[in-house]
Amino acid sequence: MIQHQAVSPSATQTHFADTLIARVRMLGHPLCVGLDPHLDPIPPLFRRGSMTPRDPQTASAVEEFLLAVLDRVADKVAVVKPQSAFFEQLGWRGIQVLEKIVIGAHDRRLLVLLDAKRGDIGSTAEGYARAYLAPDSAVPVDALTVNPYMGRDTLDPCIHLAERHGRGVFVLVKTSNPGSGDYQDRDTGGVPLYERVTTSLTDIAARLTGPGTGWSSLGLVVGATYPEQAVRIRACLPRALFLVPGYGAQGGRPADAVRGFVRGPTGLEGGVVSSSRGLLFPREADTAHTSVWEKAMDAAINAAIADLCAAVA
Repeated sequence: MIQHQAVSPSATQTHFADTLIARVRMLGHPLCVGLDPHLDPIPPLFRRGSMTPRDPQTASAVEEFLLAVLDRVADKVAVVKPQSAFFEQLGWRGIQVLEKIVIGAHDRRLLVLLDAKRGDIGSTAEGYARAYLAPDSAVPVDALTVNPYMGRDTLDPCIHLAERHGRGVFVLVKTSNPGSGDYQDRDTGGVPLYERVTTSLTDIAARLTGPGTGWSSLGLVVGATYPEQAVRIRACLPRALFLVPGYGAQGGRPADAVRGFVRGPTGLEGGVVSSSRGLLFPREADTAHTSVWEKAMDAAINAAIADLCAAVA
């Protein structure tokens, strides 16, 4: 495995949006690699023991697998997105693995957007913010997803630390799942709820605007499966970053994934497009042979990059 010098996020960035957009422009594409370590499809090359959540060997297998993935994507993408749930299912060992993966990503000069969808009130919200968004956090990441549906005050601790330490906060607005419309599309006086949530964040987006690019570190989660809604949301917050799930395995097409992006100096820009299963578990990667796995991973990553390069050109 390649050895990398550890670099803390606070040492490599002064503003999340400026850093992310600069890297996306340099690479020419907005691909974000989702790190969702489903246990069943982890390739034989990395499997250890029973691969059940309580087996101590499972956490070691997940760690080895994801560190190998980081080696394949380093220098190819700007950001990775671990999904907290897949680490939490392994108990304390999984949280330890998450910490190691965050460190490993920063060692490889990758930004880390933790998908945890936190949202709570008062001191609990402050605890979630301190867990991830401060330089001395136990697991210090560059950005965090949050759930606004308990009220705007639940966002305040994360927004405060993001503003103070140059981090990013991505608010769930219009998610990619089929049931998102049950609540997010509800009519609220002639305006869908997702749009009302978006407009309520205008002042926060302005507070987190970057001096270099004009993009805000206040981000919005907007699914690739709802491109028309993405256009409406972009009109409400022209300079908010989008995190776009739903591309690839969930059926979102490249052109749909970037519908909410706008023309920048090097092409369409305005956020990142996340893919997980299609990149982590290509069929050809289900192997016990290192060279076969590496070729399959590289092919999947390169194909997604090519698709998104064409979409933003």
